[in-house]
Amino acid sequence: MNAALAVWLTPKRLLAASVVVALVTITLKTLAWWITDSVGLLSDAMESLVNLASAMFGLLMVTIAARPADDDHPYGHHKAEYFSSGFEGILIIVAALGIVWAAVHRLMDPQPLEQLGWGLALSVLSSALNGLLAWVMFRASREHRSIALEGDARHLMTDVWTSVGVVVGLVLVHLSGWLWLDPVVAIGVALNILKEGVHLIWRSSQGLMDEALEPEVQAGIEQVLAGFVGATAAIRFDHVSTRRAGQRRFADLHMHVPGQWTLARAAALRGRVELALMHAVPGLRVTIQLLPSDVEAHFFDDTETPT
Repeated sequence: MNAALAVWLTPKRLLAASVVVALVTITLKTLAWWITDSVGLLSDAMESLVNLASAMFGLLMVTIAARPADDDHPYGHHKAEYFSSGFEGILIIVAALGIVWAAVHRLMDPQPLEQLGWGLALSVLSSALNGLLAWVMFRASREHRSIALEGDARHLMTDVWTSVGVVVGLVLVHLSGWLWLDPVVAIGVALNILKEGVHLIWRSSQGLMDEALEPEVQAGIEQVLAGFVGATAAIRFDHVSTRRAGQRRFADLHMHVPGQWTLARAAALRGRVELALMHAVPGLRVTIQLLPSDVEAHFFDDTETPT
């Protein structure tokens, strides 16, 4: 994505656009269900309602995440995005269960479908809108490292595949005359979006549990540190730990320097290491503890007693 365009397409703007698109697709899909009486199209419309709720909640969480650090939240509010992703996953699961409930009832009492042409056209149009927005949001989520954007994009793509499944099912119903295919397709769609909901909840839970940075990012950090060790053999680094919090990334480590170095010299080198790491990994906040070369740090968890 073009850098200038990525800067303009902020998570807040894209989630606001998602709210607008959700309103449009709800209108189109509800109209498609009303003129066809297809439970498959009803399931599609129900998922669009979830799209609206999740986009609104995501917009709220992204707004909170953008707040600067304060006395009560010295590390910022970045983790608010994980609540958005988790909430979206829960809504997806609820929608899936609602779709199954409606489909089972229709399976027990099949009903003829009407005006399929118009219903399919409206469904395809709404899917095209969702697919375009999801494509833009996926690319922007990588630029901004936003799990809220990624979650909404995944949900929109799930909606697209839902619509594809429904359209295929309705075409088969029209060609075969088998009315039971309509609710069966709806159940299949529900199971698919149920899987996506579980995935989103898992992703958000890992973020809230301070998941480490991606392996490729950690490799980049190790490469920068190795470069400093190669240039100054007297130093070494250890106890490197990383974590993610929304768009923000954190790294903590120890830098061991010769004991005879002055504090000014050691601090100047630490500053260069911090700048190099932040340049290599955008959005990284680094904390480096200085230690003499012959001193090792000790860590204890809640079950251990220092001796």
